Order: sequence, then C-alpha cells, then structure tokens
Amino acid sequence: MAKLAAALAAAVIGVTLGVGLVMLLDQNGVVQPSVPVSLATTQPGSEEPEPSKAPEASDTPSPEASQVAKPVRVSIPAIDVDADLVELGLNDDGSMEVPNFGLAGWYEPGPRPGAPGPAVIAAHVDSVRGPDVFYRLKDLTRGDKITVEHADGATTTFKVKRSEQQLKEELPADRIWNDTDKVVLRLITCGGDFDPNERSYRSNVIIYAATA
Repeated sequence: MAKLAAALAAAVIGVTLGVGLVMLLDQNGVVQPSVPVSLATTQPGSEEPEPSKAPEASDTPSPEASQVAKPVRVSIPAIDVDADLVELGLNDDGSMEVPNFGLAGWYEPGPRPGAPGPAVIAAHVDSVRGPDVFYRLKDLTRGDKITVEHADGATTTFKVKRSEQQLKEELPADRIWNDTDKVVLRLITCGGDFDPNERSYRSNVIIYAATA
C-alpha cells in the first residue's frame, strides 16, 4: 500500500500534463505543471479528505467496480472539454503514463470513474502544439458538471467541489487518494509557473468532484 502510494505520488508529480506534462513528454515536445498560486479554494461544505490510502492495482475488480463499465469519454461543458478517455498505468520508472495530445486518460489501477473510491483522470494543459484537453481546468468552479460516458452507454455525472494548485514536490497524495467509499473523481493537469529551463510547469492543478 505504502509503496504504491509513493509510486502514485511520483506518478502525478511526473504527470507532466500538458505543458504541464512535459517532464515525461519532453521528448515529444510536451510540458508540465507549476507553483501554488493560491488556487486552493476549499469551500464550506466541500468534501473533506480522510486519511489517505492509495488504490491497489488488482486483477480482480471489486463487485462495485465490476458493475461500472469502462469510461470512454469525458465532457465538461463549462470549459468546453469533450474528449475520449484512454487507460493509463505506470511506466517502468514508477511514473504515471500520460495520454497523447488531444486525449484524456483514467488511472486504470485505481477505481473506475463512477465506482466507489477516488478515480483519477489526467490530461495535458498544453504543448508546443497549443492548448490541450485540460487547458482551462483551473477555471472550473464549485458546482460545474463533469460527465463521464461508459462503454455500455451509461453516464456518471460529477459536480466540482473544490480545486487546488500545489508544487509537484508537494503533491497532496493524501487528499487525492483519500480513504473513501464515496463515488469521487479527481482531475489533474499541470499549472502555475513555467520553468523555461526545464521546459515544464512546476505545479499540478487538481480538481475534486463527487457525484451530483
């Protein structure tokens, strides 16, 4: 558990998502997130994190997870997102895989979006090719809707609860992968200050959402 938690933390920190995903995508010309620009906006009544435990990868999905078909698309009308979803795992170095430009990805070793537990969807913020799927992720506000479409045609709708921005080395793994059996979702990309020398952002933008 602890070992996987560390891997997950490194995963998202390395989640050079969009010119926020550049650390890992550097060779493809893509970049990564940045510093805490006091985007943290915990509001009254928002979901409070419980003690954290990262999801363990398992070949046998839980009964609840097995009843939720694989996610295939995510839409967020408030920021004009409508993108296909691909599965993301871990690279050999323990960092999380990242989707190609124009796609979003869900972290397959963890809960499926729509199943109990903290599911994670990641996408780039931008690259040398321009804005990417989560370019406007930081603009989401409390109450904005996120809809995940599943392979069987069913949908799961989430509402944004709060957002935060943290330096990658201070990734809040305890809040992202908190110990909960509620149906919750985290969206992650890069943000904050851009380091021209490293060609990457220094922080991650994280959106916390729960079923409406």
